[in-house]
Amino acid sequence: MSLAFDENGRPFIIIQEQEKKQRLRGIDALKSNIAAARAVARTLRTSLGPKGMDKMLQSPDGDVTVTNDGATILKEMEVEHQVAKLMVELSKAQDDEVGDGTTGVVVLAGALLEQAEILLDKGIHPSRITEGFERAVDICLPLLESISESIDYESNEHEQLRKVAMTTLNSKIVHRMRSELSKICVEAILAVADMERKEVNLDLIKLDGKVGGRLEDTSLVHGIVIDKDFSHPQMPKEIDDAKICILTCPFEPPKPKTKHKLEIDSVEAYTEMQNAEKNYFADMVKRVKDSGATLVICQWGFDDEANYLLLKNELPAIRWVGGVEIELIAIATGGRIVPRFEELNSAKLGFAKRVREMTFGTTRERMVVLEECASMKAVTIFVRGGNKMVVEEAKRSIHDALCIVRNLVRENRIVYGGGAAEVACSIAVSEAADKISGLEQYGVRAFADALDSIPMALAENSGLQPIDTLSHVKARQLNEKNPRIGVNCMSMETDDMKAQNVFEALQSKKQQLQHATQMVKMVLKIDDVIQPAEYD
Repeated sequence: MSLAFDENGRPFIIIQEQEKKQRLRGIDALKSNIAAARAVARTLRTSLGPKGMDKMLQSPDGDVTVTNDGATILKEMEVEHQVAKLMVELSKAQDDEVGDGTTGVVVLAGALLEQAEILLDKGIHPSRITEGFERAVDICLPLLESISESIDYESNEHEQLRKVAMTTLNSKIVHRMRSELSKICVEAILAVADMERKEVNLDLIKLDGKVGGRLEDTSLVHGIVIDKDFSHPQMPKEIDDAKICILTCPFEPPKPKTKHKLEIDSVEAYTEMQNAEKNYFADMVKRVKDSGATLVICQWGFDDEANYLLLKNELPAIRWVGGVEIELIAIATGGRIVPRFEELNSAKLGFAKRVREMTFGTTRERMVVLEECASMKAVTIFVRGGNKMVVEEAKRSIHDALCIVRNLVRENRIVYGGGAAEVACSIAVSEAADKISGLEQYGVRAFADALDSIPMALAENSGLQPIDTLSHVKARQLNEKNPRIGVNCMSMETDDMKAQNVFEALQSKKQQLQHATQMVKMVLKIDDVIQPAEYD
């Protein structure tokens, strides 16, 4: 244990069981933290850009995930080091806030920490480094505003929105279908968007998938797809002009809340109980029938007797529908969720023009589709694919594209991708660094060098010479005063990202810079790490 003595010479303990703890202080603590964060960034660096590589991750229970989405990779990795966990949180924050740019933000944070380590070796204090980084961000944000452009997403059948969605899908496993999927994403967002408030609720877009078929079979359903089938095989498989009763109460006799014991001592008592139960079921079905409903959707299950009575009364039913799906169905059909049979009436029914059951392949798997609902404010993107990994990765890719389109509906400003925005910021920050006196100048210049790591990673992942490509892009931007020149990852005829239709949302780029800088500042402020020793 670590001892110290007070003014009277009496010993006291500073840290209990000091000898059983590991402790890193000062520059050693900083170097250890930086090394852990950079290890995570190196893992993601090869996944950046349209030619980025995928990662295969296996969970402890044997599930395999193949993806190049930064947030998913870090979520599936079992990271032990506490600072490495901060990088996972950084990626998650970018995913929650923007939905795209999760790989780029981690690569940028890793590059900033690499530059910070070089400055620490020169003897510059961490606080001065972070002040330089923050000053550099203050230079970058107005520059991004000035080089950004507004898009008129309503013109030419929303062509501009589709191009931005295609840029996001370009780096995914589904890039060969980027044109069709971007069209689906834009249609889905515009179907649920509140254009007056410039707001989009992504909860109204349900992403569902089924293994089988081809990626080309992915479709947008203006309604809800439920992974259930009708409760009885003899019920009709298609209902037109359906009046839908949405129940959260079970089709069964009420049960006492307390523990109970029922003793039946005669045949008459048993018959009486049977009749009471039969009357309960008959009364429930009668209430549903009297309300005018032609389809019952229930959150709970019901037994064979209730199922038989529903069939006998020509009431098709779907059971065990989840709470989230129940809410979506209520929004889409304009119906009310009914918690008790006593409250059921015709005013609380929802409406769908057509309800049908779909069958897939030879596996007897079925799904129910509610189409042309009363309110078109809820839609489903139904993804098909050859195996589970493709379907899951397609859903993740579509989610990223939906988020970017949503961001553009909120704020319709874009910058150009392919590293063009980073190079423009790097040039501006380098010029500003020459005019700054004092130690902050080193931090500002280091930030410019870190920004260069994004176009270099893009070039490296595309099989180009990174340093040669970066110097070529910088020279052209300076000579032509054109901030749209970027890394030609796709080997097209022009380096102009506007001509290549490589767009990124301005909000996404700004959040990347701010999140990465805040994370680096947090890591550089840690100068003492106390942790329990490993078990023997």
